[in-house]
Amino acid sequence: MRQRPIPGTSGLVRTMSLLGDPVLHSACAEVTEFGPELDRLIEDMFATMYAAQGVGLAANQIGVGQRVFVYDCPDDEDERHLGHVVNPRLVEADGVEVLGPEGCLSLPGLEAGTARYDRAVVEGVDSAGRPVRVEGTGFFARCLQHECDHLDGVVYRERVEGFRRRRLDRAIRKAGRPS
Repeated sequence: MRQRPIPGTSGLVRTMSLLGDPVLHSACAEVTEFGPELDRLIEDMFATMYAAQGVGLAANQIGVGQRVFVYDCPDDEDERHLGHVVNPRLVEADGVEVLGPEGCLSLPGLEAGTARYDRAVVEGVDSAGRPVRVEGTGFFARCLQHECDHLDGVVYRERVEGFRRRRLDRAIRKAGRPS
């Protein structure tokens, strides 16, 4: 029996920021105020992520320049990881570097082979300011690195190299987005 509400059920779906929006290309500010406003933001982020059928969402993807991300993401063993991190820092990214498909809710319908480490550790706090440490492997490690990049103003496109980058840039232009 579930003892707590399902994240996002009382949240509002917000408008997604798309590639080219300045908020996606600037580092986000640390959260300094904890309380109902932050709780509402996290709830709205879950609702928006689920509506867009994503596995992770950073606050700047809905136009809020604060260091917060949410996730509901499986790892390679199909174990579900669900939660949020406030003021996250990627403290470890190691193991094997894997070139795998990666997409982004801010570049809908597009994906490209992107190199990421297969293990990542993020430290931060929860919405009440309590310390959290999240460790991920495989696909979940990719998600953690992707969301931390967002909060540093980096979109995955900037990690794509060579012919994959050229192909992605063509697809972005064809979709009418600035690259």
